[in-house]
Amino acid sequence: MMNGWMTMTGVAAMMAWMMPGCGGMAMAQCGMPCGPAHAEARQEHAGQPAAQDDNARSGSTKQDAEHKVLPICPVMGESVDFNVKTMTDDGPVYFCCEMCIPKFKKDPAKYAEKVTAQRAALEKRERVQVTCPVDGKSVDGKLTAEVSGHKVAFCSKECQAKYVEHPGAFKAKLADSYTYQTRCPISGEKIQPNVFTDLNTGQRIYFCCASCGEKLLKDPAKYAPKLAEQGVTIDPKKVTSPDPKPKKDDHGGHKHP
Repeated sequence: MMNGWMTMTGVAAMMAWMMPGCGGMAMAQCGMPCGPAHAEARQEHAGQPAAQDDNARSGSTKQDAEHKVLPICPVMGESVDFNVKTMTDDGPVYFCCEMCIPKFKKDPAKYAEKVTAQRAALEKRERVQVTCPVDGKSVDGKLTAEVSGHKVAFCSKECQAKYVEHPGAFKAKLADSYTYQTRCPISGEKIQPNVFTDLNTGQRIYFCCASCGEKLLKDPAKYAPKLAEQGVTIDPKKVTSPDPKPKKDDHGGHKHP
């Protein structure tokens, strides 16, 4: 018996040495040879932590990739510029260039399906409400109300009361009250809704703090790519601000290097 047991132990040890996926003790405990089936069984017994980690990483990577892909212009099929838009009864429609707007207005029914697809893509994107859906003024996110399960920000209590009484009347303006430029092009941090610079081109750029706005104006070419990633295209050669001082810093006074 002893010799037989020693022989089996020796064979197990030799097989474990030849198949490094398991140690001799693991093989003695489970009685299965190493291989794909054994690896799956051990993974299942351990709750499949490795597979879950891989799936989590894969899901995160997929979400990041989807966010980097901009919605499509319904006319030309190219990536939109969020500063190029026209309003409809259901909210804004975004385009790749100004020339697409009159084509859309001439026959909106022709592009209805593509507009629906664009809005479905927008629903998946990160956004920040920056204006009041009643009068269009800037909001700071402090005065809000829950309406039909959604938190909506307002610039005043009067606007809040008007909206709550007839929310359907402001459907289009609410859809237009968001920006999809959610990250400061300087720091990469989340923007503050009332910290922005209006450029002479008619574009409004949002920041995490006023000091970042000053940096954009000093070197727009350096930060233009970060805006382009978010669907905001600027021409660095034309970038100036009618008001050289961006809106006040509402960010606790922090500074970036």
